[in-house]
Amino acid sequence: MIEAKHESPVAPADEAAGTARPSPLAMDADEFRRLGHQLVDAVGTFLATLAERPVTPGESPDQVRAVLGADRPLPAEGTDPAALLAGAAELLFGHSLLNGHPRFLGYITSSPAPLGVLAELLAAAVNANVGAWRLSPMASEIEAQTVRWIAELVGYPAGCGGLFTSGGNMANFVGLLAARAAKAADLEEGWDLRAEGLQAPAARRLRIYASAETHTWIQKAADLSGLGTDAIRWLPTGDDLRLDLAALRVALARDRAAGDVPMLVVGTAGSVSTGAVDPLAEIAAISREAGAWFHVDGAYGAFAARVPGAPAALADLALADSLAVDPHKWLYAPLEAGCVLVRDPETLRRAFSYHPPYYHFGQEATNFVDFGPQNSRGFRALKVWLTLRQVGRDGTLRMIGDDIRLSRRLHAAVAAHPELQPFTQALSINTFRYVPPDLRERAERAAARQAGEAAGDEAGVHEIDDLLNRLNEALLERIQSGGECFVSNAVVRGRYLLRSCIVNFNTREPDIDALPEIVARLGREVDRELRAAEGATRFPPLTRAP
Repeated sequence: MIEAKHESPVAPADEAAGTARPSPLAMDADEFRRLGHQLVDAVGTFLATLAERPVTPGESPDQVRAVLGADRPLPAEGTDPAALLAGAAELLFGHSLLNGHPRFLGYITSSPAPLGVLAELLAAAVNANVGAWRLSPMASEIEAQTVRWIAELVGYPAGCGGLFTSGGNMANFVGLLAARAAKAADLEEGWDLRAEGLQAPAARRLRIYASAETHTWIQKAADLSGLGTDAIRWLPTGDDLRLDLAALRVALARDRAAGDVPMLVVGTAGSVSTGAVDPLAEIAAISREAGAWFHVDGAYGAFAARVPGAPAALADLALADSLAVDPHKWLYAPLEAGCVLVRDPETLRRAFSYHPPYYHFGQEATNFVDFGPQNSRGFRALKVWLTLRQVGRDGTLRMIGDDIRLSRRLHAAVAAHPELQPFTQALSINTFRYVPPDLRERAERAAARQAGEAAGDEAGVHEIDDLLNRLNEALLERIQSGGECFVSNAVVRGRYLLRSCIVNFNTREPDIDALPEIVARLGREVDRELRAAEGATRFPPLTRAP
């Protein structure tokens, strides 16, 4: 626990000397060390006891606001920093969703590497602005080196450019903006999009192509870039939830015939719903033929590219004109840490820079302000740089491989459980649902019928899915508020499914083995409550085989 020191943290001013400037933020080195040691001790205890804590307290917004005292006005007088740190630690440790907990299997937010936690302290102490090299010489070079290491880790071409961003959304957005500038400049009409905007005389309608499984960053980026969400051509997926190549060809041909410009084709390397990986090599070839920029959203899955047994399509990441990755997803970096890689570094400069290349001591220096939308930039790369050095390439790939292995173990355990129905397993994502025993046969036959593996009576197919959708939606709320474990959801082919995603180096086999029965036990509770509320007999007995 952090102990409060009841002496004033402000030294009295030497008014006679006329040189002292008392500041309520000042802290001498001894005081800083004392508070820092106490805080590190508290964080160390927190990390060591994660598994003993609930994954989440399951509190309502009003409960959290009450603990915080959210209605209090800004205090007029200051408070001792030791008391503030102790109080903040208590609030955060006791009232947060703990994504480092070994049974946090929900969103694609990884457990934070302890060295990364310490790196944040170090980065904040130097407080480098990694927008200009002169303001951050060492930090800029560390970021540039880390970008190269990430490219090497996923098999992206040497000599590429890139930079760190806040996360996957912004990394993808930077790729889209680079494509927008590049494809407008390619037109014979000489459209200077950056100077003239989207309403220039030479302007053409720019089109984006993405599958229905693409993350919602694409809508945001189309909106904020001025293209509008109607610029997106939404393409279907096959039964494997991968982009339909025939549909892509048809959409590209139709738009080119109409005089529109195919600007950007998006491939997904690990969808957030199911972990599906699009056929990247085929998409790359089609994009080149159409003259479109090929961008891969690999925010989740790209880091598995060189893991043995990973989807073969990940080996084709190198074909992308730009690639988004997210170290705070599967490199176990504390938030925030996204990264975009671009095959030709000059495409970033042409999209963002308003300055000529910067030279210092006669050598070109990297000003990251010229490669992305931010001027003031924090030192996000340090935590990734340190943890990559701590475990090396082999250790990184082994941890990712362990997550995939545990996901496959969970898939087998779900399939073996009489009250759970598995659906998909890819990378480290599983989807499944709870099915009461008296409905299991119906649910399995309905699923087989919808997949074309069986024929027969249509009656009950949609009804049973509607019932199970409501049941599993209520079950997810029970799981997420209970604190024993944490999963999320996916909707696949109209079915509301529970979804686990393992990007957590704290997760072990016993955690995975415990999950099916936790879900089933809570599923029974929710099912009993729904039956009591809706009537015990919701479906007549099955009288004939489909």
